[in-house]
Amino acid sequence: MRERRLVVVSNRLPIVLERQKAGKWNIGPGAGGLITALGPVLRNRGGLWIGWLGTPSEKLADFSGLDELLQRGAEETGYALSPVHLSTEEVQNFYFGFSNQILWPLFHDFPTRCNFDPAYWQAYEWVNRKFARAIVDNTTEEDFVWVHDYQLILAGSELMKLGRKRHTGFFLHIPFPPLDVFINLPWRFAILDALMQYDLIGFQTERDRLNFIACVRALTRGVRVLGKGHVCKLVVPGREARVGSFPISIDFKEFAGLSASLETAEQAKTIRDNLPNRKLIFGVDRLDYTKGIPNRLNALVNALERYPDLRRRITLIQVIVPSREVIEEYGRIKKEIERMIGEINGRYTEVGWTPITYIFGSLSRPELVSYYQACEIALITPLKDGMNLVAKEYCASKIHEDGALILSEFAGAAASLHHGALLVNPYDIEGVADAIHQAYIMNPNERRKRMRGLRRTIRGNDVYRWVASFLEAGLAEDMRQFPLMELFVPRRRQDFLPKQSPKRVLRADQNRLVPLPRSAQPGKNAVVFKSKFVSS
Repeated sequence: MRERRLVVVSNRLPIVLERQKAGKWNIGPGAGGLITALGPVLRNRGGLWIGWLGTPSEKLADFSGLDELLQRGAEETGYALSPVHLSTEEVQNFYFGFSNQILWPLFHDFPTRCNFDPAYWQAYEWVNRKFARAIVDNTTEEDFVWVHDYQLILAGSELMKLGRKRHTGFFLHIPFPPLDVFINLPWRFAILDALMQYDLIGFQTERDRLNFIACVRALTRGVRVLGKGHVCKLVVPGREARVGSFPISIDFKEFAGLSASLETAEQAKTIRDNLPNRKLIFGVDRLDYTKGIPNRLNALVNALERYPDLRRRITLIQVIVPSREVIEEYGRIKKEIERMIGEINGRYTEVGWTPITYIFGSLSRPELVSYYQACEIALITPLKDGMNLVAKEYCASKIHEDGALILSEFAGAAASLHHGALLVNPYDIEGVADAIHQAYIMNPNERRKRMRGLRRTIRGNDVYRWVASFLEAGLAEDMRQFPLMELFVPRRRQDFLPKQSPKRVLRADQNRLVPLPRSAQPGKNAVVFKSKFVSS
């Protein structure tokens, strides 16, 4: 029996296609924890990634060098790439429409923000069918196909309609709503049925898993739940699936390593020097109504009013990363946030002190880690979040254990970080204000004790362990075909302390699995290569 290949399917490929000023096309690396986590596994197994290039097909109609760029992308990532081409109209209705104006708000408990346009559902079905065809064309029955996130829920059921059996797993990166919210969805039966077509369905938290099981029980006849623990078996007439909770995490070593570099320390010092004699509070969020930024700003005002000792002694650095600005509502949110920041700064600013420093734009990974290291308090207060990896990134970057984490109890990360974080209800303005003051006056010993525990938790449950736990549940007795445990070599605590020489700075690629050169098992649309990589 040949070794089983891992095939990852997501809305986007792990490369970015960019058009330069001269009209030429180029590729760049994608960003995100999913790419970081799955890259070593795909490279080691001759794997394949299926996804959209991020550019509408009309813009690529006259471009003859796409195959060459994909070949280069495969060589640089270390695994095969297979693109799914989407038109501008498909992107508009499938991604910005059904995915982000129906599923996104509904699954985050905002049904009143949904636009239940039937045309969006038709586009969603059609695009998922495209992805299913790409899976069929590029995989065999022995492969394990891992489908990711809310954009591609129907891919499994579309595979079944095509009459092709595959070993499949699905992971939902966002929350799954409770029954009283989910039943607002006109296509609720189709969505549940599609999820039940996967062999393994993974959720971020136990809350999400129980919400899903409750929806299946309420809307499907003859349901049986077998087994206990974080993975159980859900049996419905004619079908059964494993259902589990697998909290996603980060590459702890990468963030700790970046934070230990001299360059990061220098940049963090520059940030503090520009805002001296105060404690810095850091908030970084993608532009979205689920992040609770207006609530956070109101809490800051409440804290400044009720705790005058905070004035001139704290500054909130709020970074907002642009997102989905083509959706009208997101533009309104941006204007509202900027109006509030302007009013707060206008009301409280004194000579030499402004309460809020506002940045609208993206930060590079080293810049982000510099802010993590520079700021004594992280204020992370989403109204609802599948996980929120910013909380984990902040803790991993605090190599001196000198930070305090204020975290929404409605973030998935709260389930594992509750012992060290100051948990808050983001709707409780006074409660968040109290937490800001508590973090400000917290005893240094308590601060270090809390942060040390948080970092220990994240280090022991990093993103590679998340990958292994999901694959182990999905493959069961066939796990021997995926030798992943080398990824989890324990690291000593002193490995994450600052180094004195740049030559000794901790690198993110140390102690990673070294992939073996191996040809990808080709499909007719997949780019095939011999790996040039000797480290991940």
